[in-house]
Amino acid sequence: MAKTLVVDLSDNTRVPFLRGILIRSLHDAGLGFEEAYKLASDVRQDLSAMDEITTVELQQRVIAALGQFSTPEIVEAYQVSGRLPAPIIVRDADGQETPFSRGQHTQCLESSGLSTKDAEKASRHIYQYLLDNDIAELSSSRLGHLTYVCLNQKMGREVARRYMVWVDYTHKGRPLILLLGGTTGCGKSTIATELAHSLGVVRTQSTDMLREVMRMMIPKRLLPVLHASAFEAWRSLPDRSSGNSDVDERIADGYRSQMELLSVPCEAVIQRALRERVSVILEGIHVHPSLMDLIDRRQDAIIVPIMLAVLKQNKLKKRLRGRGQLAPQRGSERYITHFDRIWALQSFLLSEADRAGIPIISNDDKETTTAQVMNAVVDIMEKDFTSTPGEVFGYEK
Repeated sequence: MAKTLVVDLSDNTRVPFLRGILIRSLHDAGLGFEEAYKLASDVRQDLSAMDEITTVELQQRVIAALGQFSTPEIVEAYQVSGRLPAPIIVRDADGQETPFSRGQHTQCLESSGLSTKDAEKASRHIYQYLLDNDIAELSSSRLGHLTYVCLNQKMGREVARRYMVWVDYTHKGRPLILLLGGTTGCGKSTIATELAHSLGVVRTQSTDMLREVMRMMIPKRLLPVLHASAFEAWRSLPDRSSGNSDVDERIADGYRSQMELLSVPCEAVIQRALRERVSVILEGIHVHPSLMDLIDRRQDAIIVPIMLAVLKQNKLKKRLRGRGQLAPQRGSERYITHFDRIWALQSFLLSEADRAGIPIISNDDKETTTAQVMNAVVDIMEKDFTSTPGEVFGYEK
């Protein structure tokens, strides 16, 4: 969606409307940050269908909205402040110029492992510094270095270093291969979507989709184990009535049989990402630790395996029921009926991950889990990191 342009008729200049600029103006006038954020968001929504608006018209809109729930003193303070401050221009290495965006800056900080709250706090410090020092434009490298210095001073050396590691990764263009496994209903797809947005990864692949393609190509009568659910695959094994009598072991045997079939297309997805040097998130129940053995380690890719878990039975059951409500065609009753097998499969997957030394992350809530995975990603990046701030940012003054 294109941004609304704010037109100053006095000199016929046009700049994009930026919510962060308005938030700052309202905050300076005495409005609390939360109230300023909400009002600015409402104004942005009102302007979403407009291509242009004059500075006078915009100020009138803001004053009208401000008068509904603030004091006359705040309204007067905002009126006295005059026109909105001009956006701060950030120039990248290719000479492209864009207005500084607190939202994008915060997202970058979150990608380095900061919580949303800490990322927003740090971004506010940076923006305030730019305003206080009348910095109208700066290079992206200088902005990066200022952020590094701010994090070092406000949040400590380790936080600053992890941000530097993340920036170094974005500069070098190394592909990230994120392997996200877990049992049915543990939230793999949801977390993968959040991670793709936070990490800027445009290519994601579900093993469920790969399995569906294989099912279209290979009839059930030829390969029945492929057409079963992962926790029911053992029933399709030819020797299911003999051999191991332990139910949990038979469930694991069925899963292994199906997983080995899916390892072929999974390997193809990974190899293509490595060949094209693009990042990819591969998620699904068939993402097993053995996939790590199929990756060519001569590549300079960053390989991050993660096993998600829901460690309380009641919580996993609740998610499985909710899954049926969100996607009725999938039906939750079948999952609840076979819950013991789903739980047994999770126990097997967690044991396999633990044996392979793969991080296990309990998916208790979306935001926390996403932050923990991103921290795990930066942990891997940090292992062989040796660059200095000058080498990463190219700016030390």
